[in-house]
Amino acid sequence: MVRDATTEVVEGMIQLTETILNTPLESLSQEQLISTGSVWEACEQASNLPRDNQAAVVSALAACLGVVKDALEEMEHALVEGRDPYSDIMEDEELGFRGNRDTYWSEADRKLLGPCMGLMKASKACLKKVLGVVKAHGKADSSEQIAQLDDLADIANEISPSVDELALSMYPPMNQLAVRLNAAKLASVLKKVLEITKTSHVCPPSEEGWVQFLTGAVDHNMDKIKNFTQV
Repeated sequence: MVRDATTEVVEGMIQLTETILNTPLESLSQEQLISTGSVWEACEQASNLPRDNQAAVVSALAACLGVVKDALEEMEHALVEGRDPYSDIMEDEELGFRGNRDTYWSEADRKLLGPCMGLMKASKACLKKVLGVVKAHGKADSSEQIAQLDDLADIANEISPSVDELALSMYPPMNQLAVRLNAAKLASVLKKVLEITKTSHVCPPSEEGWVQFLTGAVDHNMDKIKNFTQV
């Protein structure tokens, strides 16, 4: 984060310098004003940087949680729309009435959606709880603590893309094998997050209960998905 913020400031200064050099003396161009604003913005971001690795990981986890929340809300909205998740898309005169069954979920598909939504909700809960324990117990005083925080941030970063892949495969026409594979990938990532959390300094014995609960929830939903997708 520090490196990226520093790069933004330096690149902004280079652009401003070039603008000044290309502008006649004692004149103030629109380009100069824009470049100056960009430098101010970059400096403002630099002054708001996390002060240590614990704060940086909190920031990264919060960003991941935001993306997963959005994906979950979008899928919940599609389910509320009923049998046709594309009902909010305007019909095209050239295409005519959309009577294509590929735009609808079958009964078998809808059974599978339940545990898939369960996995997505477990992803949100997992990130929320991990964010909470990193805020409450996370420390960056030793190289071991910093390494544990880094490991947590790295694996937590895999949750959001895995949730997105599962969500995309859930839309009709649903390929149930693809859904099962994407669900298995997400379940694997979530279990890694929970395992790394449990063995790190951010998880004292008092926090182990929710880790076990969420591990069970992931397994329960994955077992249901396997049952519904048996060949």
